[in-house]
This record gives sequence, C-alpha cells and structure tokens, in this order.
Amino acid sequence: MNYRKFGNTDLNVSEIGFGAWAIGGPAMAGDTPIGWGTVDDATSIKALLKAREQGVNFFDTADFYGLGHSEELIGEVFSTDSEVVLATKVGHRINDDGSIFMDYSKKHIIASCEGSLKRLKRETIDFYQLHTAKVTDLENGESIAALEQLKKQGKIRYWGVSLNTFDPHPEAAYLIGREMGQGFQLVLNILNQEALPIVSEAAGTGHGVIARMPFQFGLLTGKFTRDTRFPEDDHRKFRLPPEKLDALLGALDQVWPLAEKYGVSKGQLALSFVLGFEGVSTVIPGIRTPKQALQNTAGTVKLSKEDQAFLKSLYLSTFKALII
Repeated sequence: MNYRKFGNTDLNVSEIGFGAWAIGGPAMAGDTPIGWGTVDDATSIKALLKAREQGVNFFDTADFYGLGHSEELIGEVFSTDSEVVLATKVGHRINDDGSIFMDYSKKHIIASCEGSLKRLKRETIDFYQLHTAKVTDLENGESIAALEQLKKQGKIRYWGVSLNTFDPHPEAAYLIGREMGQGFQLVLNILNQEALPIVSEAAGTGHGVIARMPFQFGLLTGKFTRDTRFPEDDHRKFRLPPEKLDALLGALDQVWPLAEKYGVSKGQLALSFVLGFEGVSTVIPGIRTPKQALQNTAGTVKLSKEDQAFLKSLYLSTFKALII
C-alpha cells in the first residue's frame, strides 16, 4: 500500500481507503432507500479487518450511513487502533415524517459530533465533513463556527466539505477563496469527472482530496449487465433504472479495451484512473466483503498520459450527458 499526505495536514493516508456507506446496511427515509440493501455485520467486520491487513488506514463514513450503524461497526473494530485515520460527516437527518432534512445548524453539528464520537469510540475525529452543504449553509456562519469550535476543543482535528455530486464547484470555490477548511470529498471516476478542476485547485491551496464513487455505483467494476435489477431497499433502484443502465453500459464499451491492455480488472482500471491525479489524497471504493477488500487494494497501475487523456476526453464527448 502506498500512502499520501492529506493536503497540508499531518495526516498520511493510504491511497486506497475504505468507503463505509454500504456496511451501514439498509435504511429508509420514508419510502426512499438510503442504503445499499441488506448486509451481514459479521461479514462487514471481516471486510474492515481485511482492508486494514492490506494496509488501508483511512476509513470514511457518515452519521447518516445506516443512521449511525456504519460508525458503530468502525468503532467496534478500530477503537484501539491509533494509526487508523477516521473521517465522518454531518448534516443529514430524518424528520418525524420520514423525509430527509439538511441541518447545518450549530446546535445540530455540535450534538451530532458527540454522537459520532460515542459510536466511533474516539475522543477525536480526524476529518469532519459537512455532508453536501451548500454555499448558503456556509454563508450563514453557523456551520463553520461549529466546526471551528469543535476543532478548538480537540473533538475534531481537521474539517472540510463533502461536495455535491453534480455541481461541486460553488462550495469548493467558497472555501478555497477564503482559505477555509483543510480538505474536500468529491466524486471522481471515469464516468463523472466534473470535479477534476477542483482537484488541481485544491493541490495548489493545500487542501486534501478524498475521491469517492470510483466505481460509479458499481458500473465501473464490470459486474452489471443490461438485465441487472436492484432490490427496493437499494438506492440504485432509482439511480440506475433500466434505460440509464443500458445507455451507460453501452458507452463503457469504449473503455474496457484499456483494462485488457494493462492486464488489470475493470475495477482496477477505474481506481488507476483516479489515482493518476496527484492532487488526490485517497480514493474510497465502497467495500462490503473481505473479497472486495482484497480486490480493491491491489493491482492498480500507472496509466500513460495518452490513455489518461483519452479517458478524460470521453467524459466531455459522451459520459457527461449520460450521468446527469
């Protein structure tokens, strides 16, 4: 495992991290699934341990993943491992009517941080993120005041924003322009390259970058077919309806010859593309099983400049119109 410095912080993180959304298990916001379907806690724990065995030291979760269950599992496994770097998020909660509510009030952030610390069994969170906050949430001052207070109290070490999937630029520009925060989490993969300019900007200002969704909901692992259907408690049920799945799989036919060229799996090609950008501190594939922990922590390669540029060109010519 290789390690990279997280921006200008003193955190050194494994270039492959562990995305812990899926191990939170099934959860619902009213009639809307917010998890990845049924999971087995014993298997999830084995996956966490196997990833650690492979050299992974960066684990990313959120208080919304399984409504706290993902944090609980990580706390159970790594409470005594001081070398593990933990990142979590705050800002999403469920109203009494079951709807999702974005809450970036100072009161909520302070209370939620205490809850996360208890579930993670830690005194300090290494990197605390506002979960897809908007510029208006930053401008009102409460969220940033809460984060700075928590940092001063030693309850968090560093903070940043987990940026919006399709329009990450306004919030990144707000923090970069004011030299606030220490990092960002953003979507970056072969199919969704919208945040690439932010990676370059962040490198120049010393912000760390966590790249999430390297497999775009699993599409870039090559395991889906046009007949794939998702259960009702899996959020991909509405994110990847049959017609969108068909279009995306067809477009990816242009990509897969590169996996054959480099002698890697489709998933390894997807991870290699993301790691090809020096501004990326760590990439966090979602991991559910020990097998996935092994698959996602080995076999990445350095793509040639020409092949990296080819994959970038496909985003503008083909993929961008398909993912929105």
